[in-house]
Amino acid sequence: MWTYFAEWLGFAVRWVHVITAIAWIGSSFYFIALDLGLRRSRQLPEGVGGEAWQVHGGGFYHVQKYTVAPGHMPEDLTWFKWESYATWLSGAALLFLVYYVGAELYLIDPERADLPVWGATAIGVGGLALGWLVYDGLCKSPLKNSDTALLAALFVYVVLASYLFAQVFSGRGAMLHTGAMIATIMTANVFLIIIPNQTIVVADLKAGRTPEARLGKEAKQRSLHNNYLTLPVIFLMLSNHYPLAFATEWNWAIAGLVLLIGAVIRHFFNTMHATGRQLWWCWAVAGILFAAVITLSGAPGWRADAGAVEEQAEGRWDGDPQLALAASPHFEEAQAIVMARCSMCHAQEPLWPGIGHAPKDVRLETAEEIIHYASLIDVQAVRSHAMPPGNVTGLEPEERETLAAWIASGSGLYVARAAR
Repeated sequence: MWTYFAEWLGFAVRWVHVITAIAWIGSSFYFIALDLGLRRSRQLPEGVGGEAWQVHGGGFYHVQKYTVAPGHMPEDLTWFKWESYATWLSGAALLFLVYYVGAELYLIDPERADLPVWGATAIGVGGLALGWLVYDGLCKSPLKNSDTALLAALFVYVVLASYLFAQVFSGRGAMLHTGAMIATIMTANVFLIIIPNQTIVVADLKAGRTPEARLGKEAKQRSLHNNYLTLPVIFLMLSNHYPLAFATEWNWAIAGLVLLIGAVIRHFFNTMHATGRQLWWCWAVAGILFAAVITLSGAPGWRADAGAVEEQAEGRWDGDPQLALAASPHFEEAQAIVMARCSMCHAQEPLWPGIGHAPKDVRLETAEEIIHYASLIDVQAVRSHAMPPGNVTGLEPEERETLAAWIASGSGLYVARAAR
């Protein structure tokens, strides 16, 4: 019963996390677009820095932004903070349930670092905390006077952190913790800088004091950083579902490229909101960077030798790859490997503790099922090292090569040895 309860608990927490993230991202994107789209006119009241007219849902809205704050504070002031807090709290709960409770499956990779569960958990939590401390230190350094220099320094730090995570965690755990570190920075910006600064401004107004312009400037800078970090965080959080993103030797470099992709995409939209100009070159740069991501995702892996063609399938199975896979001389050995290394989880009744049903309902107990899911085996265990998670069943490099040779026989290609 605990297994099924844990499954539904994880699903419920993930659902909450996605919902709150949508709310936070939506409000964040909206207010950045609103701020950049504000226009000045001669009729603006004193202290108002800009205004915007908007239409939505059949109604018209007139929004004005004060340079610092209004002369008096209304009682019905709406604070935008709970979306951020709820997103981080639900994400932290999900991190605990999946990666710390299930550390042996999803976080620890003995081939990289044979850590105890408590040790891996301590490194993960410590990495998130250190990420905020380093970032906050950078923001309070002389770099704070240049957004470009500050973001460049942050980029270098995040890539370095991603590389270090990749040295001690599984690929899935490294990418997830890189995203969680950035998400922690974003929520800490809200909790420790943006909201406290705004609280001081409100208190000053109520006491009849003039608020410091510095407080609003600092909060705006942190909000801008959050805006540029949002898209990479989404990619990193989704990456754990895509082995070609996380289960490669270059996953840390992929994380760095995704930071740049997110930055140029946000630059396109932010420039459009602020000036009306559409910098289409941003999309070209993003496309080139994503092509680099795709290229890096193929290493390491067991790949076909372009100069060697599998002749055994030619003309005998009418081009049907499944028949070719079934008749391959490598199939018997490949089937034995899958049964020994994969079927204890991918079964009608999984034998691995804590798994109540076959992951993604993929069962690998019969020859027909193994042949049917050959393409998934290729992605998960041949072209990447996603499966078995943490290599808990000890799938050897030679066994991966055998699987690669079997799958290649269905596509007409031999397979070369693994790239190191």
